[in-house]
Amino acid sequence: MRLIRGLHNLRHEDRGCVATIGNFDGVHLGHRSVFQRLLSHGRALGRPVTVITFEPQPMEFFAPEAAPARLTRLREKLTALRDNAIDRVMLLEFGPKLAAMEARTFVQRLLIEGLGVRFLLVGDDFRFGRGRAGDFELLRSMGREALGSGSGFEVEDLHTITHGEERISSTRIRDALARGDLEQARHLLGRPYAMEGRVVHGDKRGRAIGFPTANINLHRRVSPVRGVYAVRVRGLGADPWPGVANIGTRPTVGGLSARLEVHLFDFDQRIYGRHLEVELALKLRDEQKFESFDALKEQIRRDAEAARAFLGV
Repeated sequence: MRLIRGLHNLRHEDRGCVATIGNFDGVHLGHRSVFQRLLSHGRALGRPVTVITFEPQPMEFFAPEAAPARLTRLREKLTALRDNAIDRVMLLEFGPKLAAMEARTFVQRLLIEGLGVRFLLVGDDFRFGRGRAGDFELLRSMGREALGSGSGFEVEDLHTITHGEERISSTRIRDALARGDLEQARHLLGRPYAMEGRVVHGDKRGRAIGFPTANINLHRRVSPVRGVYAVRVRGLGADPWPGVANIGTRPTVGGLSARLEVHLFDFDQRIYGRHLEVELALKLRDEQKFESFDALKEQIRRDAEAARAFLGV
């Protein structure tokens, strides 16, 4: 999969593709259904599949304090796109310049002149360009206008992808995770929910109370999950390693930023710098503040026992 960081990095061979545009946070079953449709069109036309996405996500630029929690950081999203057989990702920096671009300019520069899109798949509620002036009808009309010169494109609606009677969406997955309903999140994602990152040095407090942890920065302004979980950790060998994890600000020790701390059962290796994937298997409880380290230590012991029982170790 080729990652194209901005219009200035386009090559001639990147022109002539089928494409879709969106945030694709979580790369859930609904997104994967879109990609399958796009791959089918790509094969029929003999064109590569391009996903156009943004970093940061538009809401994180316009209203950072109100932006929804990220299900996937950029690295996780790119990995999932690659796993879905996407040929190219056009990554656009969403900042003042892109936010101020007129809708017709966006279509002309990016879709027609830049990527040479031949087929575009977007939601009929998709809005873009300065003041959100661009919509599905503008895309359709400009695509048709350019067909006469041989550089236009067809546009189709994504349609609604459902699970049961409800729409599959990143918002529904965030809501399920916030409730601790990991099973519902798994059904909507098509896989267990997991978070990835590199192990960094922490404050060593866990080791001091007998529960050393692997500390992972979340690389998110807001975490979609908080609390204590039974987990399975990948990246330490052929099989997932069982453990118990806390995701939050660690109020007992006066923490300020959220982080992921994983205590790996029966494990004693130095793994700083290793990239791990932490699958959340069961939510045990919400994060809470304890009056003393002894009280915290006792609760961690109980959490570890509950996690071991659930994971069968």
